[in-house]
Amino acid sequence: MRAGSEVSVAELAANVAARIPQGRRHVLGIAGPPAAGKSTLSQNLAATVRAGHAVPAEIAPMDGFHKTSAELDAVGALHLKGEPHTLDVAGFVARLKVLREAPLGRRIPWPLYDRDLHDPVPDAIVFAAQQLAVVEGNYLLLEQPGWAEVRAQLDEVWYLDAADDVIEQRLTVRHLQGGRTIEQAQVKIADSDMPNARLIAGTRDRADIVLRETGGNYVVIS
Repeated sequence: MRAGSEVSVAELAANVAARIPQGRRHVLGIAGPPAAGKSTLSQNLAATVRAGHAVPAEIAPMDGFHKTSAELDAVGALHLKGEPHTLDVAGFVARLKVLREAPLGRRIPWPLYDRDLHDPVPDAIVFAAQQLAVVEGNYLLLEQPGWAEVRAQLDEVWYLDAADDVIEQRLTVRHLQGGRTIEQAQVKIADSDMPNARLIAGTRDRADIVLRETGGNYVVIS
């Protein structure tokens, strides 16, 4: 994929499907700031790989490794939920390693984050025959202790970029839907979400490719 070119989800799916090895799971990371559209890209990509290329695929979201609200509240860190230290990075790395190295057919449970419960749900997904695992999350390329071990468990990483104003608009909607008032949403965005977005932006150069959504397609930035 050339820098400056515009590609569809179908083209992205064909690109990754062509690199899935026989007899081993391919682990693709999709990194980027909060509300960049990582979940949408991951879901559409996995669905297109399944339907268009007959390759079993599933999403393995990083968010399932959030520490529980009770754990964070106990140390006065509930308001910081979503920052790197509020996730179980050791558990995430360990499960990633199993996901990448386990033989196809072996059952591997994976947790999900429930936005209604505001907590992770253990073993909500089970991998077995899926040849493609799409791991989506903010901190896949972060070079902090613990997080720096993630990259070695991913065969490739795409970074999904987004403009700050787009991120802020989407986060406002997300927080309002999650039960926050507009004032609470604005404080969370200013004090936590956007500083996180800037931290994550500093990891972009470690990605194999950088994409930005445009009208349902994606522009290859680099």
